[in-house]
Amino acid sequence: MLNFPLFPAQASTFAPGVDALMGFVLLVTAFFSLLIASLILFFVVKYHHTSKADRRGAVTSNLLLELTWTIIPLGIVLVIFGWGARLFYTTKMIPADALEFFVVGKQWMWKVQHPEGQREINSIHVPLGQPIELTMISEDVIHDLAIPAFRIKEDVLPGRYTHQWFQATQTGRYHLFCDQFCGTLHASMIGQVVVMEPRDYQRWLSGSMEASGSMSGNGAALFTRMACASCHLAGGQGRGPSLQGLYGKRVALSDGSTVIADEAYIRESILKPGAKIVRGYSNIMPTFQNQLSEQNILEILEYIKTLNGSKETTKP
Repeated sequence: MLNFPLFPAQASTFAPGVDALMGFVLLVTAFFSLLIASLILFFVVKYHHTSKADRRGAVTSNLLLELTWTIIPLGIVLVIFGWGARLFYTTKMIPADALEFFVVGKQWMWKVQHPEGQREINSIHVPLGQPIELTMISEDVIHDLAIPAFRIKEDVLPGRYTHQWFQATQTGRYHLFCDQFCGTLHASMIGQVVVMEPRDYQRWLSGSMEASGSMSGNGAALFTRMACASCHLAGGQGRGPSLQGLYGKRVALSDGSTVIADEAYIRESILKPGAKIVRGYSNIMPTFQNQLSEQNILEILEYIKTLNGSKETTKP
């Protein structure tokens, strides 16, 4: 007997639902394909030019028949749509207790940093049963992070943060791919997700390469080193707006509009400070374009989030 699986292992909470929907679509497709092919073959044989079938009857409309073959397919399509929409909603609603990992795609590798500071290349160690959020961005071209065993994939874009989450249900090692052609070595942009028991994961964290500081801690050091604190004083008394409680807040701009201070807005303000000027302040902030890496910007973002006094955030 062939030991050849039709699908990757079901190793996440999403996998059974995705496979069930896929199986339903395949069954419906197979049923109607066979039905239509059988009817075509039946009528080809019955009305072959050598057959003695009665061909004198006029073709007339049949309202009941037409309604039947319209309503049934419509109902099936609506079931598929509703089922798929529910799955999509589930994959995009990130739990509040998710452990946030940071992923930077680069030709041709995946750079991963844990919130505690540990860094990995082309590998992600995660604890079993813990929701994991991936905050992702690309340093160059469009990539796409895909983990088939978890039934997830998400574009990783230059200049824009994307998010994906999963919760592993089985320990083991699972393939990680780039699903978007990104250059000559695209096929080499692969890695693995290592799912471990929570106690083994904690042991790995303590015994892995020495952490280079937490994300927020590194961000605080960068904030000081780049002299950001000289303008962004608490209480709004500096030459720049205060960053205390900024993340997720609605900000009034000088042109009369408002914007939510999410990750995209803060990143743009760091790299293109003149794009959106806060009401009551002048355009005096220098750009940090080409001075900070995507990893540096992620670290500063994590530091700014801590100024809210909470890591609870609203995802874009």
